[in-house]
Amino acid sequence: MIYYKNIFEDIISMENLLLAWDEFKKGKREKLDVQKFEFRLEDNLFQLHQDLKNKKYKHNEYFGFYIYDPKKRHIHKATVRDRIVHHAIHRKLYPIFNPTFIFALYSSRKEKGVHRAIIKLDNMLRTVYQTCGKCFVLKCDIKKFFPTIDHKILVKIISKRIKDKNALWLIKKIIKGFESEFTTQKNKKGVPIGNLTSQLFVNIYMNEMDQFIKNQIKAKYYIRYADDFIIVHYDQNYLSQLKKKIEIYLREELKLLMHPKKVTIRKYYQGVDFLGYVILPKAIVLRTKTKKRIFRKLKQRVKEYKQEKIDEKSLIQSLNSYLGVLSHSNSYNLEQKLRHKMWEWLKES
Repeated sequence: MIYYKNIFEDIISMENLLLAWDEFKKGKREKLDVQKFEFRLEDNLFQLHQDLKNKKYKHNEYFGFYIYDPKKRHIHKATVRDRIVHHAIHRKLYPIFNPTFIFALYSSRKEKGVHRAIIKLDNMLRTVYQTCGKCFVLKCDIKKFFPTIDHKILVKIISKRIKDKNALWLIKKIIKGFESEFTTQKNKKGVPIGNLTSQLFVNIYMNEMDQFIKNQIKAKYYIRYADDFIIVHYDQNYLSQLKKKIEIYLREELKLLMHPKKVTIRKYYQGVDFLGYVILPKAIVLRTKTKKRIFRKLKQRVKEYKQEKIDEKSLIQSLNSYLGVLSHSNSYNLEQKLRHKMWEWLKES
């Protein structure tokens, strides 16, 4: 294992903070809090650098709000200053930890993502079915995943590779800057949904399970995206046994619980529901909830366009974004319907 003993100075350097700012500000220049920070950008970044260097940096409280996409999610937004620190940390930790992750991890990684995960899973399913004549899928989901991540365990995992005390001081500041409702006197828990650092911390945390599944259980056809993961095999009983082993590992090693209503073993021909798509032997289709959400969101964008809140370019960009989602499934008729509905909504008075 490679250890990293001198990365703190790289994280807090003015050069890295400036690059972190450049990454952070993309698509946010119209936000009032971003504009205020940018108005005195040089002074703000220099002061941030000094606070980090002198270990006077403290993470501010988060602003919480809810989104529905499609289920209700509690999002926590950090201040601009703190989010720049998140980006600065991510810039240096991602290259360290990313090579340690398994190939079959598709969330929050460059050259990966939802659509490549769907293609990979489709290939897995076809390979097992064509080789063995039958195919079953163990689909798992972790209960209250982000709020139940254990701070001590997360820090311990990171500390295996990061041996720089100053860098660990800063990483702990970020981790301990948030606590969920599952925190107890003995165990602080939770990472905020929406944070750039949270995405990386989740992958670092769950990499322990990935390594267990690939190297100890030796599951050949395995794929994970955040807390959703799937194992494909021709033997249903084998998958039942794996389910029990994974449940025990998660509970004892990572203090996580599998969702009792979202852990299933299904036959391939029944359809595999994953990341908004349903994969069938002869087609990949969009999940019904995903379809409804796309139509609802596009209708809202048309409404914003008619109210002159967005311009034509933004509206077309939204349409193309949704068509991009549809392009990864067998949805020609749905694409035509979406285009047609948009023009209908535009014509309505």
